[in-house]
Amino acid sequence: MSLLLLVDPLENLQGPLRPPHLLAKELKSYVNIIFASPSINEVVAETLRSEGFEVLSLGRHYYFTGSLLIFEAWLRRSRFCPKDDSITINFSQCFLADSHIYYAQGPITRAIDDMRPELKLTYRLIYRLARSFLVKRDNSFNQELRKSSKFFIANSRFCATMYESWGISVDDIIYPPLDCEQFKPTTSKPSNDYILTYVGKEAKYFTLKRIADVGVKIKAFGAKVPYIPKSLLKHPNIEFLGRVSDEELVDLYSNALYTLFAFTHEPFGYIPVESMACGTPVLTYSKQGPNESVLNGATGWTTNYDEELVKLAVKIWREGYPSWMKAKCRERALEFDVKIIADKWLKIIKQL
Repeated sequence: MSLLLLVDPLENLQGPLRPPHLLAKELKSYVNIIFASPSINEVVAETLRSEGFEVLSLGRHYYFTGSLLIFEAWLRRSRFCPKDDSITINFSQCFLADSHIYYAQGPITRAIDDMRPELKLTYRLIYRLARSFLVKRDNSFNQELRKSSKFFIANSRFCATMYESWGISVDDIIYPPLDCEQFKPTTSKPSNDYILTYVGKEAKYFTLKRIADVGVKIKAFGAKVPYIPKSLLKHPNIEFLGRVSDEELVDLYSNALYTLFAFTHEPFGYIPVESMACGTPVLTYSKQGPNESVLNGATGWTTNYDEELVKLAVKIWREGYPSWMKAKCRERALEFDVKIIADKWLKIIKQL
C-alpha cells in the first residue's frame, strides 16, 4: 500500500513539510510513501529520496519565497488527480485534490486578519483593499476541500472552530507531531541568563520591545521578516540569532530561563511544545493553539492581555520559578511525541 502526501511548495525541511515529514519517517515501515508538491527544492528532494521516500514535483515556478511563496501558491492553486489506489492525505493549502484525508492547519485569511496590526502600513492597506475577495476565495476553497475529502482533520481545537464558523464540519483533531528524541534537555545546569523567543510573521514585535526595555535579556531566533521594526533590531537587550539549526535550537531552549511566545496568530504552535520538550517553561497567551499545549502554572504561564504578559515576563525574569516545572514540561511534551501521534494516524488509515 502507498501513502501519497500532498504538501505545499518545499524550500526546506521545516515549515509546511514538518508534520508530514515526521509522520512519514514514523510510518515508512508500514507503507510506501510518496511526497507530491507543486514545487520542490532539489536539495530537499534529494534528502527525501535518501530517506527512502518517492518524490513527485509538478514543476511549478513561483516569484516569491518564504511565507509569500505559500500565499502565492494558495492564490494560484494546483489541481491534482491521484492516478493510483494510494491513500491520499492532503497537508497542503494550495492543492485542490480528491483525498481520503485533508489535514486543516488554519484558513490563510484568518491568519492575516490577526497579523495585520503588526504589518507594515503598505501591506495593511493592500490587504484591506483585497480582503473581501480573499476571504470569499478562502471560504470557497475550504468548502471545496471539505467536499473532496472523506475525513477533515484539524490540527487543534482552536483550528477546528475557525472552520466550523464557516459551516465546515471537522471529523477529528490530531495535533502535529514532535520528535522528542531530538528535542530534549541538553544540560542539567542551564545558564538561565536569557529568555528565548521566536521572531517571524506571527510575532508581536512591540510587546517584545516593551519587555526588553525594562532590562530583560532576550535571544531571538528565526528568519528575519522585512517588517521587523528597526527599534527592535538595534535594541541592546535583544540578540538576533537569525535562522538556527535544530541542534542549536535545542541547546538554546535548554539553557533559557523560559521561552516567551508573544504571537498574533497560531493555530497550534511548535515553539511551546519544543520548549517544553527541552524542559523549559513557556510564557504565552491563554488563547488559540498554545493555550491547548501549555498548562498554566505547571508547564508555563498563560495571560489574557499584553500588559499582563509584560508584567509577568519581568516578574519571572527577576524571581524565577520552582524547579519541578522543568520535569512537568518534559512530561507534557511527550504527549505530542511523534510515536503517539503516528498511532492516531494509523488508526484512521486502517479505516480506509
